[in-house]
Amino acid sequence: MNKLGLTSKIFIGFALGIILGLVFGEKVTVLKPLGDIFLTLIKMIVVPLVFCSITSGVASIGDISKLKRIGSKTLIYFVVATMLAGIIGLVIAQLVQPGSGVELNMIQANSKYQAKEMPTLAKTLLDMFPSNPIKALVDGNLMQIIVFSLFLGISLTLLGEKGKKAIELFNIGTEAMYKMTAIVMNFSPIGVAALMACSIGEYGLKIFGPLGKFILTDYLGLTAVILLLYVPMVKFIAKIPLGYFFKKVLQIWMVTASTTSSSGTLPVTISVTKKKYGVSDELAEFILPLGATMNMNGAVVYYAAAVMFVSQIYGVAMDLSQQVLIIILATIISIGSPGIPGGGIVMTIMLLTTMGLPMEIVGMIAGIYRIIDMGHTTLNVTGDVITSLCIARSENAINDSVYDEDSVVSNPDRA
Repeated sequence: MNKLGLTSKIFIGFALGIILGLVFGEKVTVLKPLGDIFLTLIKMIVVPLVFCSITSGVASIGDISKLKRIGSKTLIYFVVATMLAGIIGLVIAQLVQPGSGVELNMIQANSKYQAKEMPTLAKTLLDMFPSNPIKALVDGNLMQIIVFSLFLGISLTLLGEKGKKAIELFNIGTEAMYKMTAIVMNFSPIGVAALMACSIGEYGLKIFGPLGKFILTDYLGLTAVILLLYVPMVKFIAKIPLGYFFKKVLQIWMVTASTTSSSGTLPVTISVTKKKYGVSDELAEFILPLGATMNMNGAVVYYAAAVMFVSQIYGVAMDLSQQVLIIILATIISIGSPGIPGGGIVMTIMLLTTMGLPMEIVGMIAGIYRIIDMGHTTLNVTGDVITSLCIARSENAINDSVYDEDSVVSNPDRA
């Protein structure tokens, strides 16, 4: 086992967790504390890592005009990719028709989810800005932390020579958090195995009941986004070998599927993007934390599918203008979705309410949300990585030697 790489160990833990869950069923929840410890350790890292890396990343760019250019590119990539993913999800839902054949009594019998009051758009925008940055750090409010870090990084840049000592301090803090991440990730195979075992043990094959077609639709949509959107972006914009990309992204996928948290996966995402894909420190540390909060390609596929699912169950026809509205709303909501486990449930209620559709189905979806959220989180984080690769390529900020070195290692005859 000591000779295996971390990716292989995580994969073994992932597979072992599935086997344990299927064999022992709900009894396997005795392993839950191991998974909870792993999640807690990941959460311990996230806030200081985001704070240090965003501030360091912005300040390291140095040139305000360059920061504006990179920031604009990042936002454009996030919005366009999210909208395209939503369109793909909507088309898949139209083709598969997941709501056909689902009886209303199934929904009423399984709907116990209590709806919460939804914040207004104005309040959502206002809540992005911290009145007390210390409180934002204590509460772990990532969006507020990111906004404060952006302002702090820009301010340190504008200070010129006076700000260099503080920038160096944040650079050291970022490096320290990467070392801590490496320590925590040594525990990841055990944590991933425990989390997967508990998820499979709790749900088993029951997930393929009345919601089976919806789950299938959701995962078909996620797969279609990878094939139709991500593969062309990697091949033609980022210009990264496809085989290499998918080989290295597996380490991230194992963690996203087990934690179901874009924010929780962030330490691994940054590490892999820098070390395995050769993206420069400042770009990876700037783009990826933003993506973990704003870029939710997997979530928008789910939102589009969920709306069509409910409309098909209740026989509510959606004309073209309403479907366009679904895409726009799903894009806006997905950008505002928290990068935490289960955040999509609250946003689903918001979207259904806005579209004037019943919310009873949310009770059923909430029961199996972790299963489908594995796919959403995986696609979300993959989109963050690909965006960073595309922007890094456009900025000539990719170290292509990492691909050549890997090729030499796997093919010694080339050396």
